[in-house]
Amino acid sequence: MTLYGRNAVFKAGIALSSACLLLGLAATAFVAPLYPALDVRPARPEGIFHFLVARHFQAAPLAAHFAILFAALYSLVALALIFRHFAKTQPPEIFFIALFAASLAPEALRLAIPLGEIWPTQPLYLTIAARAVFLFRYIGIFSLFAASVHASGYQPTRLRGSIAAMLASAFFVALAMPVDSHLWDSSLNMLSGRGSMFALVERGVLVLAPAGFLVAAHSRGLRLFAPVGAGAALALVGRNVLIGADTWAALACGAIFLAAGTWLACTRVHRIYLWM
Repeated sequence: MTLYGRNAVFKAGIALSSACLLLGLAATAFVAPLYPALDVRPARPEGIFHFLVARHFQAAPLAAHFAILFAALYSLVALALIFRHFAKTQPPEIFFIALFAASLAPEALRLAIPLGEIWPTQPLYLTIAARAVFLFRYIGIFSLFAASVHASGYQPTRLRGSIAAMLASAFFVALAMPVDSHLWDSSLNMLSGRGSMFALVERGVLVLAPAGFLVAAHSRGLRLFAPVGAGAALALVGRNVLIGADTWAALACGAIFLAAGTWLACTRVHRIYLWM
């Protein structure tokens, strides 16, 4: 992929993030007054962090709403900064980190759930929105794994092949996931019959992505790849917490972990390629 083409992808991601953020802000005016009376479903998000938080905090639909808005805002800011600092350099890792950041913007589609309480819609539309969210989530986690693979020595000339394989895998997995448009949890996430599969894949990437960067640090003699791996792991944890945030505490922790991990990974990649 040429530098021009890669920057075009960055610009498209910025446009997508801006549209999702505007969508979320526009929806806020309609759904914010609805949250105090919204039926908070008994299902709470899965995961160790959310299990511990649920023992001490009640679900707050408004916190879930602002977690969605932050996801879109994070995506926009992260992509804008990546474009600014990497517009003239072409490390393959930063392309996939940018895809990871862009994958969080479509979380705004989850607002179709509260909007559906105001304007009843066909279940098909909610199912399409849910599948789109799952698609971008898989793109996000596969992107960080691809970044670690390229860092460990995979040929940059095969970048297009990596992108095509990643997109195809994410598409077929999202298409195969059963979604129930009538059930959602307190974080405004539609429930899937294979939620445990997504969690298993995510945990696998949480281990494999940092491991790939550690291999790169050893095999290529570039120690700065080790903190890149630490940043990727922190960003994945923060993303997981933010996606399932249904309390203000989870929102704060997820936002901090996600932003700190992305900053750590991007600044170290910038230093690596600054001196190469």
